[in-house]
Order: sequence, then C-alpha cells, then structure tokens
Amino acid sequence: MATYKVTKGTPVAFRDSAYPTTSPSPHEGELFYNGSSGAFQFLGLAAGAWSSGGNLNVGKGYTAMEGDSTAAICIAGYSPGGNLATTESYNGSSWTEVNDLNVARAAIASAGTYAAAIAMGGNPPASGYSVLNEQWNGTNWTEVGDLNVARYAAGGAGTSTAALFITGRNPIANTAVESWNGSSWTEIADINTGRYAIGATGTQTAAIAMGGTAIPPQATGLVNNELWNGNSWTEVGDLNTARYAVGSSSSSSTDALVFGGYVTSPSSVTEAWNGTSWTEVNDLATARNFAAGAGTASDSIVAGNSADTNATEEWSFAHAVKTIDVS
Repeated sequence: MATYKVTKGTPVAFRDSAYPTTSPSPHEGELFYNGSSGAFQFLGLAAGAWSSGGNLNVGKGYTAMEGDSTAAICIAGYSPGGNLATTESYNGSSWTEVNDLNVARAAIASAGTYAAAIAMGGNPPASGYSVLNEQWNGTNWTEVGDLNVARYAAGGAGTSTAALFITGRNPIANTAVESWNGSSWTEIADINTGRYAIGATGTQTAAIAMGGTAIPPQATGLVNNELWNGNSWTEVGDLNTARYAVGSSSSSSTDALVFGGYVTSPSSVTEAWNGTSWTEVNDLATARNFAAGAGTASDSIVAGNSADTNATEEWSFAHAVKTIDVS
C-alpha cells in the first residue's frame, strides 16, 4: 500500500483511517488521505469540552477530590443531613462507596492521588475549624500529623507525603501556608492576599492559588492569582472572572483549569492557565460552586455543588478531523 497520495502535485500521508483525535497529538495540523473514507482530511487544533460523568451515590457540596476522569476519590463534604465522612471511588464510569474518614468534615482541602491522598482541615460538626489531617492509602484513612493552624475552606496542592495547605478561614480570611513532609507540618512564607474558598493546584515547590474571597459573610470574589516557587508567593496574571468557591485541577503550576465558583450566583465559567495568563474556554454544563475538581488541564473531573447535586462532569481535549474539498 502506498505511503503517500498526491493532490495537486503535493504528496500527503496515506492512512487506512483518520488520525486518532486524542490530545496531544504529534500530527496536529497535518493534512492526510483517509483510505477508509476516500477523502483528504486535516487534523485540527485540540479543544477542551465538558461531558457528563457518572453520578455520585450521595449528592453533596463543600467536598474535595483527587485523581482524574478515569480514577478518582471524592472525599467528605456536606449534605442536608450534615457534614459527611463518606468517600467514593470512581473507575471512569461509576462511583462506589469505600471506607469513610474517621471524622466527618466539610470544606476540607486535599492533595495526592486516588490511591494515596491526605484530607486536611475543614469544618467538623463539633467545632468551626479543624487541625485534623487524615491519610488515605487506597483502602483506609488514618489520622496523622495535625496542622498548626485550624482552618477550613483552604486550598491543597502536592502529594500525600509532600503537600501545601494554603490560606483558609479562622474566623477571617487567612494568609498562612503550611508545608507537609509526610509526618509533620511547618509554617512557611505567607501568601500575599488573605482569602479563603480558593482554588489551588501544583506541587509542594511549584503551586498556584487562584480566586477566593476575603470578606465574610457577604463574600465578594477575587481575581487574584499567586504563584509559589518553593520560597515565596508572587502575584501573577489575574483571573478574567472574579469568584470564590471554585474548583481547580492540574499537577502543574504552568498548566491548569479553574471552573465554577460563585460570582453573584453559581458560575459555569471555565478558564485555562498557560503559565502567564488565563483564557476563558468552554463552560461547565451545570453552574456550580463549592464543588471539587481533580486531574490535569487536559483530563479533569468535577463533582459536587452547594446545591448537593450528585452529577459530575469530565473535561477532555480532542482534535477535530476536518474533510478537505479538493475538487
């Protein structure tokens, strides 16, 4: 079979079928001949979009999540019956209830993966702010080293053994940041703008903290975005839409998503970060705030809502295949 086919004097790749549309693709922008359809086609630029995922067993908000759209855990939260200790595990299509946290909490922060995570701080039933930290080994939760400062509605970044706990409320917006080494917490350089209900992603040495609010109880969203380089925080490119109670996802400080949140009502706006600036991309299908996100900027999942929904959505990038008219 020929490797190339010629159109108007120009040889192009001959394929039995179209290029895969999975992003990223080294063939983005290439013209090719599709032997199956008998047409010249073009693999276009990738674009991200949200689609429906499997429903949680328990609808909730003020929750946390780690993993991605194929393997995730959704941790704790709040439902009309009160704070929750429940943990659910996702396999890419459905959720299964697994072992509970030791202490029911809402508005926790988390870090790690679906198989190895930590659940930090939060709002337990008996008190307004918690120092509690629990570690997940893929099967069970174990109480480990407490935070230095009790807080809820903070942001988390990193892994189960090397994490950051960023800002939070106790009782007002906090600037404190703590670093976890797998056994204990150390207070490190404060963030520049005190706030809570933020989004946060990245690693222990390279993280970003976006949005949030500094004015309870009549909260107003912020556009602030700060970058952590392992030593200090620097204010960088602002969000396009000021909001708090956002979801966020990424394992990097240079490539991230922020979605949903509260503006003057729950929001569906999604923005993508390229390391310098934010760009508005395709919206969530359902406006939601106090939801949780996990994954990467190209493969994410969001679950929960302050309205206690059990609906989830998945974000993925795909390339469009376009047929070229060569008549």
